Amino acid sequence: MTPSPHFKNLRLPIIAAPMFLVSGEKLVIECCKNGIVGTFPALNQRTSEGFREWLVNIKKSLTDKDAPFGVNLIAHKSNPRLEEDLKICIEQKVPLIITSLGAISDLVERVHAYGGIVFHDVTTLKHAKKAAEAGVDGLILVSGGAGGHAGVINPFALVGQIKKIFSGTIILAGSISRGDDILAAQAMGADYAYMGTRFITTEESMASAEYKQMILNAEATDITYTAEVSGIPANFLSESLKRAGITGEGNHKGTLGDMKEEAKAWKNIWSAGHGVSNISDVLPVTQLIARLEKEYLSARTRLLS
Repeated sequence: MTPSPHFKNLRLPIIAAPMFLVSGEKLVIECCKNGIVGTFPALNQRTSEGFREWLVNIKKSLTDKDAPFGVNLIAHKSNPRLEEDLKICIEQKVPLIITSLGAISDLVERVHAYGGIVFHDVTTLKHAKKAAEAGVDGLILVSGGAGGHAGVINPFALVGQIKKIFSGTIILAGSISRGDDILAAQAMGADYAYMGTRFITTEESMASAEYKQMILNAEATDITYTAEVSGIPANFLSESLKRAGITGEGNHKGTLGDMKEEAKAWKNIWSAGHGVSNISDVLPVTQLIARLEKEYLSARTRLLS
């Protein structure tokens, strides 16, 4: 495995993506204890005080031998908790901050001041340039087929395009469900694989049993890309959209609406990426990572033989 440019104690070059209403303290802790970076959105806790409690619990549960953890902050004016949650991250010295919907240089400087690093979600070259100017340490390339708020550009094109203008860490997101996919991401030039959908179907995720089963039943063609839910284009399980009376045929452009209303919508409208095609079971994190490691090493051996 290629040495990690930022993190120690990694078993595999994986960051478990912070998923709204899915990633909680239990999932984060198990990911870190099993050698990958666990993350969660600050807004998965209803209050900033509850968010602080999760951070304290996570830090108490991890040792120096475990992988680090991270927090996702929505850096958009629609997020009224951004400043308060950022202060808590600084107070608790969160190792990794993942920003979405806005790259802010002041935020980056404040995280760097305590020794943390900042990765930022991007879907296009334009977004990547803005984030690079803000001084982020890494770019998460959310390519076509990724779950949640995703882009539409093929990962081969996106990685090559952005590596021309950015020399920092590259994290690739989009349909990564197997150990083979992780190695492929590295071969393209990524430092880490960003895995979200695969971790929804773990025993430790906060997703409902019905949500998990819908993923197990789905193929890539059962994913719909639409802006109708939040105003920002995202990939969702088509069946969950259908149940909510959403066709998914609306305009793919929009602006982010009220975050409280979006939170209500995402409780029953479920996100997933094209990687559902390679997910067929619900596993505890320990078993999933062991399988991914076996697949990763097997793929590497096969290519080197």
